[in-house]
Amino acid sequence: MRKIIFTVLLTLVFYFPFINSQTIWLDKLDLSSMSSGWNTPQADKSIAGNPLTIAGQKFDRGVGTHSISTFLLNLNGKGKRFTAEVGLDDEATSQGSVEFYIIGDKKILWKSGVMRKNDSAKKVDIDISKIKKLGLLVTDAGDGLDYDHADWCNAKLEMTGNVNSTSLVASIKHKPYILTPNPSDKPRINSAKVFGVRPGHPFLYTIAATGKRPMTFDAEYLPVGLLLNKKTGIITGMINKEGNYEVKLIAKNSLGKAESKFKISVGNTICLTPPMGWNSWNCWAEAVDADKVKAAADAMVKTGLINHGWTYINIDDCWAIKPDSHVAMPKDSLTSGDQRDKDGMINANKKFPDMPALTKYVHDKGLKIGIYSSPGPLTCAGYTACYQHEQQDAERFAEWGFDYLKYDWCSYGNIAKDKTLETYQEPYKVMRSALDKVDRDIVYSLCQYGMGEVWKWGDSVGGNLWRTTGDINDSWSNMSGIGFNQAGHEKYSGPGHWNDPDMLVVGLVGWGPSLHPTRLTPDEQYTHISLWCLLDAPLLIGCDLSRIDKFTLSLLSNDEVLAVDQDPLGKQASRIFNESGKQIWSKDMFDGSKAVGLFYTGVDNKAKDPADYFNWNKIPTKEKITLTASELGITGKFKVRDLWRQRDLGTFKDKYTAEVPYHGVILIKVTPKNK
Repeated sequence: MRKIIFTVLLTLVFYFPFINSQTIWLDKLDLSSMSSGWNTPQADKSIAGNPLTIAGQKFDRGVGTHSISTFLLNLNGKGKRFTAEVGLDDEATSQGSVEFYIIGDKKILWKSGVMRKNDSAKKVDIDISKIKKLGLLVTDAGDGLDYDHADWCNAKLEMTGNVNSTSLVASIKHKPYILTPNPSDKPRINSAKVFGVRPGHPFLYTIAATGKRPMTFDAEYLPVGLLLNKKTGIITGMINKEGNYEVKLIAKNSLGKAESKFKISVGNTICLTPPMGWNSWNCWAEAVDADKVKAAADAMVKTGLINHGWTYINIDDCWAIKPDSHVAMPKDSLTSGDQRDKDGMINANKKFPDMPALTKYVHDKGLKIGIYSSPGPLTCAGYTACYQHEQQDAERFAEWGFDYLKYDWCSYGNIAKDKTLETYQEPYKVMRSALDKVDRDIVYSLCQYGMGEVWKWGDSVGGNLWRTTGDINDSWSNMSGIGFNQAGHEKYSGPGHWNDPDMLVVGLVGWGPSLHPTRLTPDEQYTHISLWCLLDAPLLIGCDLSRIDKFTLSLLSNDEVLAVDQDPLGKQASRIFNESGKQIWSKDMFDGSKAVGLFYTGVDNKAKDPADYFNWNKIPTKEKITLTASELGITGKFKVRDLWRQRDLGTFKDKYTAEVPYHGVILIKVTPKNK
């Protein structure tokens, strides 16, 4: 009997470590907390949705992501080993390069070195015992984010004991907090103070005003040719004579009257302030149709965003006809051979059965409407585009009544003969020439992801705005990387020509019919809106406006913050301080004040210690940031106003210090005491 008991005990001792262990695969964890510099991390697929493949080797399991990517795990000392095979996915181009890091409790446990396309997968096998927090990091290897498609293949954790996998993912619950005060019932005019139109072209402008309804509107010294609807505040008509017209806008209700100066500039320059509106792609992608566009216009009015200056409703791709009938399209859609009529004029698909009726629907609400195409034969989503039909398409867009054109490089890359500056510019010049021949103002948005340093020449080819970067997504690494990398571009921006760091990623987004709340924390969303306004960026909402929540609405309806973006001086902010994860940006304003953003990014952009990419604390940290008068070029005392809270903070001398939350911002207006 003793021998049997001894044998049993020996067996238990031998097998206990194996019984008391658990394998947890990375692809089975909640990836919503994994950040990615582009798109959304994918389980068992590459970041672009393809099979995981590194140097020709295929993997059935893993996670596809994109630099800069972070994923923080709570091991609480229960880990044993972490194993994986990592590398750059074969779908990346030769431009891609990444570096993988595994960090335990702020110390580097393993790093891959720089990896490029066709490098064989590197095996990871590390001891993670006693580690409380494990950070998985993919950096851009110091050369930018382009095509950094990174794969964690066969990645798994060996754990001791029975571990709840949901508790492994480190995430901090961030409760939205609203800073924007409720607007007063008294009238307030929020319109931009300047508007450009070309002589002899249709004029459409809505006086944006908050306050108790009903409200009536007036406009003194309105130039000949324009008519104001006093009930709606919509101004329409046409001005034939060039010149600058000074107008006084008036809004009245039962509680009082508001007045605002307004300059109408009739000449060759339009888009005198950055466009503000909504774009369909980040919300609906290929699922967009005419009814969804109408719903966005309805919501723009119903939510009251129109009263804060939001103007454009833009269709971003998927309205034309796909030339290949085998692609996924509704059965009643027009198919091959119907992309254009007998005169070469482009047709819309059956999701958009009556474009003129759609544009009228939007215009009747006092809003404007935009459309999308490409200089190549196909758009990014594979629909018919403008190649060799530029003049016909410009005429069609004007005939339909569009006010805005996003012109996306896409398939033109297959036509471009080289990567010279002349080649980058040529297709945009062609469409500019075509737009100049139509009798309608169409804001011209160049979308080619910053190639050839487009900010230096976008204005010379007639662009009103130009994308300076790749596509944005709702991750901190992507949004902050795009926004803070705009430093140095400010001298190329101004009235009529704006740097465009891409759309806003707040609210419900998802690039298709399945939407999710933005992965940006509330602090990160305040940073996003503040930074874009300081940058004089076009503000294009990407969420479902029909399901907008109170927090998101508060972000998009703070008139003092939006006024920074719409300031008539049109001078983009400059970064004046950047040390130890703290940044200060300053923007000159028309009234002699300065809009200033104090940002705590949590990463020193000079050092970039891999551990600094993570927030290791359970509670978000705060840091004090001090602004000195000398940094702003002012002397003596200055007044400070908190723009988000719309509250005066007092008068200060020489310096002002604020406590800024992790990944957050304090946005202030600084006015010299003598102003």
